[in-house]
Amino acid sequence: MANLKEVRNRIKSVSSTQQITKAMKMVSAAKLKRATNAIVALRPYATKLKELLGNLSASLEDGSSPYLQEREPVRVLVVVVTSNRGLAGAFNANAIKTANNMIAEKYSKQLAAGNVSIVAIGKKSQEFYERRKYNVIGNNNEVYSALNFTNVSKITEAIMEGFVNGKYDRVELVYNQFKNAAMQILTTEQLLPVPKTQATANKDAKPASNIDYILEPSQEEIVEQLIPKNIKIQLYKAVLDSHASEHGARMTAMDKATDNAGELLKSLKLSYNQARQAAITTELTEIVSGAAALSNG
Repeated sequence: MANLKEVRNRIKSVSSTQQITKAMKMVSAAKLKRATNAIVALRPYATKLKELLGNLSASLEDGSSPYLQEREPVRVLVVVVTSNRGLAGAFNANAIKTANNMIAEKYSKQLAAGNVSIVAIGKKSQEFYERRKYNVIGNNNEVYSALNFTNVSKITEAIMEGFVNGKYDRVELVYNQFKNAAMQILTTEQLLPVPKTQATANKDAKPASNIDYILEPSQEEIVEQLIPKNIKIQLYKAVLDSHASEHGARMTAMDKATDNAGELLKSLKLSYNQARQAAITTELTEIVSGAAALSNG
C-alpha cells in the first residue's frame, strides 16, 4: 500500500505540473502575439533607416560625427540582452554563451586587462556577470515592466555618452533575433562606432543600393540628427526582438514540458495499475491461504 500511495502522489504532482505548463504556454502565446506585433511594426522602419544612414555616412569623414569615429578598441562595452525570467529553454544561456564567445575571440586582451564592461538588459545576464565579477554598468531589469522607446532610449543615451567621452572605444550588441515561435537567431552587432557599411544578418536581404538623395538643409546636418536616432532605434529593435524571442522560446519550452509530463503520466499510471494489481493479488492469496488453513483445522 505504501508503494501505491507513493505512485498516487507522484501522479497528482505530475498532473498538477502539466496543468501549470499548459497555462504558462497559453500565457506565453498571448504575450508572443503582442510582442510579435511590436517588432514586426518596427523592423521595416529600423531596417530602412539603417540602410539610408549607411548610404549617407559612407561618404562622410570620421570626424563628421562623434559616433562614426573609429578608435583602437582598448575599452569595450558589451550589451547583452536577455530576459528577467527563466523557463524558456536555452534562450538566456545561449545569448550569454554567444557574448562570452565573442569576448573570448575578439577581446581576450581587453578582458585580461579588465577593460571589458557589460550592460545587461535582463535579470538573467545581470546576475550571471555580477556573479563572475565583471564590470556591470547599471541595472536595467525594470525596462521590461514598461517596454517602450523612451525607456530603452535612456539606456542608449548613457551608452552613447560613454562612447563620446572616450569611456568605451567600441560597443557590441548581443541578442536573440526573432524569426518565429520556434526559432531565434543569435545575433552579434557592432553598435558603436556606427559601421559605415551596414551589414545585415538576413542572407536573403538585398544589399543597400547606392542612391543619391536630395537633402535639405545639408547632408551633414541631417546625418547628425539621424545617427543618434538610428542608434536608439537599433537598440530598441534588439530589445523588442529579444522580447518576442523570449515568449516564443518559453511557449515552445512549455509545450515540450507539457508533452513530457503527459508521457510521464502514462508511465506512472501503468506503474500504479501494476502495483494495484499486485496488491490485490497479494490480498487474494492471503485470503485463500487463510481459508485453506481454517478448513484444514
